[in-house]
Amino acid sequence: MRPKRPTAVPASLPGNSVFLVGFMGAGKSSVGHALGQRLHWIFEDLDDRIAAREGRTVAEIFRDSGESEFRRAEHAALQHVLQELQGGGARIVALGGGAFVQRENVALLKASSVPTVFLDAPVEELWQRCCTQASETGAERPLLRGMEQFRKLYETRRRSYSKASLKIQTGGRPVETIVAEIAKTLGLKEIAIRTEQGEVE
Repeated sequence: MRPKRPTAVPASLPGNSVFLVGFMGAGKSSVGHALGQRLHWIFEDLDDRIAAREGRTVAEIFRDSGESEFRRAEHAALQHVLQELQGGGARIVALGGGAFVQRENVALLKASSVPTVFLDAPVEELWQRCCTQASETGAERPLLRGMEQFRKLYETRRRSYSKASLKIQTGGRPVETIVAEIAKTLGLKEIAIRTEQGEVE
């Protein structure tokens, strides 16, 4: 038997989905979680899917196999998400800082006609957020080095982020305000949830 060919991503996906892009510390996870709670949509961090598929953390993939192997796994995970969304449903997906810089990923998202939201903030604030998170959680960021390298990487990637469907500033703003702006601008609809009594919330 011939191996099955991978399912192609359609020109336009049904259902509701939003992909959050931006640099480290932009607030993709915080905003994604809050937006999911507001709309009763599923939130997913693509890096978590990659780690689950590979059986190791993102930092371990970078360290043991290099960035090129991580980008391969990242692209495969993105393809898988988009294929799942063919059946409809509502999902918010946060992409890693380098995902929207890769041409093949941008091409997939563009072909699928899914809205992409660029979350941005002053680079000094992004740096501070990353340092605070690393010290509080012990999380390892493979590309987090000194401030100057951080700034250069941000400036390089920002040109790609700017191609997103929508740009939202997160610097110094409450998460609730950011979420409300995204939902209003994109016209995102809340999913009604039925209680145990059968009432719709």
